[in-house]
Amino acid sequence: MTSHARGRIVLHTALIISAALMVYPFAWMLITSLKPLRQVLYDPLGVVPHPLTFGNYSAAWRALPFGWAYWNSVYITALVVAGTLLTGAMAAYGFGRIAFPGSRVLFVVFLATQMVPLQVTLIPMYVELSKLGWINSHLALIVPGVLVNPFAVFLIRQFVRAVPEELEDAARIDGAGRWGIFWHIVLPSIRPGLVAVGIVVALNTWNSFLYPLIFLNSPRLFTLPLLLAQFQSQFGGINYGQVMAGSAITIVPMLIAFLIGQRKILNSMAMSGMGGK
Repeated sequence: MTSHARGRIVLHTALIISAALMVYPFAWMLITSLKPLRQVLYDPLGVVPHPLTFGNYSAAWRALPFGWAYWNSVYITALVVAGTLLTGAMAAYGFGRIAFPGSRVLFVVFLATQMVPLQVTLIPMYVELSKLGWINSHLALIVPGVLVNPFAVFLIRQFVRAVPEELEDAARIDGAGRWGIFWHIVLPSIRPGLVAVGIVVALNTWNSFLYPLIFLNSPRLFTLPLLLAQFQSQFGGINYGQVMAGSAITIVPMLIAFLIGQRKILNSMAMSGMGGK
């Protein structure tokens, strides 16, 4: 056996072990959600539910208003993703194709805001949103999410710069304006980047906990992560099976979305360097 083959075996073995360690907590959560309370308490590490029960899911769904939380998370995520793709693509096109004084400096400053921790901007944002009357409103989650996303702008800009300028020149000769070029030439050309950014933004928005915790007060407005935290505080010491069932109810939709779109994310991340200058 050559040294190269031995190296590949060691690498794949390490990757398999790492993958198993990462998957185990999620698998344990699903298995525990299917166990009765007695088995959870006396055999928490058992891998076979005995008996297999789905009652934890129905009990968890009835315990708190998961229906409302699901609707809130779905429509907030959808609006934030759609708005971020639109504003991010327009900003990326402006930074990537439209030369104006101070554009590079402004872009660097805009990206630098990505390094500022959320906790630093939390109080100023709370004061500003309070003056707008958006506290305890979903607008406090949607509008900042749509307008402030340096990562989305940066990644989409890389794809914009990878679009051949000759396509835009040809469209300009045919009489297309700046908006026509953006809408009919640039957007279709950067569709893989938009899909990847949309999936990442959807994951971040769906799993967001800090902003809903600070800006929302009414249980009817809660998103799934915030409702799940309330569920844990209320039932965490009584029925771990129901807590795990509630966690699975919250996580599974985005897990499915990630598994479907992971290849697009990886390919888009790899391709995003094509237009870097």
